[in-house]
Amino acid sequence: MLSKTMSVVAMTAVAPILWGTTYITSTTLLIGGHPLLTATVRALPAGILLLLIGRRLPRGSWWWKSAVLGALNIGGFFAFLFIAADRLPGGVAAVVGGIQPLLVAVLASRLLAEKLTGRLLAAGVAGVIGVALIVLRAAGGLDAIGIVAALLGAVSMALGVVLTKVWASEHPPLVVTAWQLAAGGIVLAALTAAFEPLPAQPPTLTNLAGYTYLSLIGTALAYALWFRGIAALPTRVPAFLGLLSPVVALAIGGLAAHETLTPAQVVGVALVFASVVTVIGGAARHGVRREPQEPCP
Repeated sequence: MLSKTMSVVAMTAVAPILWGTTYITSTTLLIGGHPLLTATVRALPAGILLLLIGRRLPRGSWWWKSAVLGALNIGGFFAFLFIAADRLPGGVAAVVGGIQPLLVAVLASRLLAEKLTGRLLAAGVAGVIGVALIVLRAAGGLDAIGIVAALLGAVSMALGVVLTKVWASEHPPLVVTAWQLAAGGIVLAALTAAFEPLPAQPPTLTNLAGYTYLSLIGTALAYALWFRGIAALPTRVPAFLGLLSPVVALAIGGLAAHETLTPAQVVGVALVFASVVTVIGGAARHGVRREPQEPCP
C-alpha cells in the first residue's frame, strides 16, 4: 500500500514539475504580450485532445459542474494568474499564490471532512515562507489590482480542487480533466476575443513549437496527472506538491543564466521540501483511493 501511495504521489508531482517549465517556455518560445491568447492556446486544444481520448461528453448535471470547475481551475485561475504576474513585481504573485495549499486544507476540512491539524497549518506557513525566499526580489510599491488578482487566483483554484474531489468521484480522472480543460478553454477564448487583440505577426515555427509543448505536455499531460492525484489522494497532497513549481522554475532559470543560489533561496528550497515531505508522510499512512474505471465503449 505504501509503495502504491508513493507511486501516485510521484506521478502527481510530475504536474508541478512540468508547470515549473512554463516561465522559461513563455519567455523564450512564445509570442510576448498576449497572455490571454497563450492561456487559451494552452487550455482549449489540450481539452479537445483529452475529450477525443476519453470519448465521453458530460451528461445531466455534469454540464454545469464541468463549466464551474473549468472556470475555477482553468479559466479563472489562468486569467487571474496572468493579471497578477503582469502587475506585481519580483515574484509577489507566486508568494500570494503560495497560500493555496492552506486554503485547500481549510476548505477540505469543511467540505470533505479531511482533518485540519496544527502540523498541516505549520507546513502551509513554511511553504509560503519558502516560496517567498525563493522568488521575492527588491521591488517598488505593490499594485492593489495585482494583489487582488493573485488572491482570487489562489481562491479560485483552491475551491476548484476541493469541488473536483467532491463532485468527480464517480468519473475517471482523465474524463474530468478533459471536461474542465475544454470548459476553461472556452472561457479563456471568450475573454481573449473580448479584451485582447491578436498578434500583429503570424507565429513562427519556434512559437508553434512552444505552444505545442505548453498545450500537450505542460497542460494535457500535467493536468491529467494532477487530477488523477486529486482523485486518489487527500486534496492537501496535490495542493502542497504544487509548491514544487517555483523550485523547478528557479533551478531552470539558474541553469540557463549560470547563476548560483543565494543563501535565502537555499533556505527557501529547504522549507518547501520540508513542507511537502511533512504532508506526504501523513498521506502515506492513509493509502490511496481506488480510481473509477472507464467503461468499454
